[in-house]
Amino acid sequence: MQPRNMSMSGVVDLAAVKAAQEAKAKAEQARAEAARQGGGGAVSPADLVIDVDEAGFERDVLQRSTEVPVVIDFWAEWCQPCKQLSPVLERLALEYSGRFVLAKIDVDANQMLMQQFGIQGIPAVFAVVAGQALPLFQGAAPEQQIRATLDQLVQVAEQRFGLTGLTVDPDAEPGAAQPAPQAPVGPYDAALEAAVEALDAGDLGGAIQAYKNVLSDDPGNTEAKLGLAQAELLQRVQGADPQQVRKEAAEKPGDVAAQIAAADLDLVGGHVEDAFGRLIETVRRTAGDDRDAARLRLLELFEVVGADDPRVAAARRALARALF
Repeated sequence: MQPRNMSMSGVVDLAAVKAAQEAKAKAEQARAEAARQGGGGAVSPADLVIDVDEAGFERDVLQRSTEVPVVIDFWAEWCQPCKQLSPVLERLALEYSGRFVLAKIDVDANQMLMQQFGIQGIPAVFAVVAGQALPLFQGAAPEQQIRATLDQLVQVAEQRFGLTGLTVDPDAEPGAAQPAPQAPVGPYDAALEAAVEALDAGDLGGAIQAYKNVLSDDPGNTEAKLGLAQAELLQRVQGADPQQVRKEAAEKPGDVAAQIAAADLDLVGGHVEDAFGRLIETVRRTAGDDRDAARLRLLELFEVVGADDPRVAAARRALARALF
């Protein structure tokens, strides 16, 4: 099988991610803090090449891709070109020293993942960056071509998504890395309290601005991110006619704006699964800007509900199937 080059332009098209520059600053801050802590949060070289199966895909690929680009090597024991390509990818993963993680997926043992990615032949190499799957190349490509593709991948991941990679410590125990503790940037209790008071008073604009003020200094502040997502949701549905919104969504299933508006109302009304399901189905049947609009709104609703909610985890898996 001849290698098939895949353009990285899709990464840039998908890079309209909310607060990308803030994410970059947060990643750089975490790395600097880890260095000040004497290497806290560092990973072992053995953690740069991992075997992934269907059960661990959400954790080991999708979640990890929010910290570092994950390159996926689809392979099988019987595949001779795979035996040429895989050692090259493994060596480069160590050489790039944390700029990406290599996830190896045995297609014979993980047929569902092979189908979700639309794999027609192996070896096939994809990347996942900030939850987005990107085809890189297919076939046993020359090392020079692989290096050029990886260079472009890590550059786009850093510049557009703020993913600066992992810190690697040769003496670290495999799998033992813990996130470096980060000192708070500043006292935000007063600002957060002011935001809550604004919400209670119905001043959604004031609450949104207060949360944004906190996030401008501390992009990783979990309470502010959750509060902002909730306040923006309430502002979007303020003044909406629920009957009219639902009527338009029912009559115009192909109208992405109508489905997004209905999903907002679903969530405000406590119908979490309905909101998620509506947007996942919209992602499944659309493309281009429409698909991206539905996907981004879904990610915003995930923020409202909270990452620890099992309904969010289930919806993330469903979204991955819709996208891939």
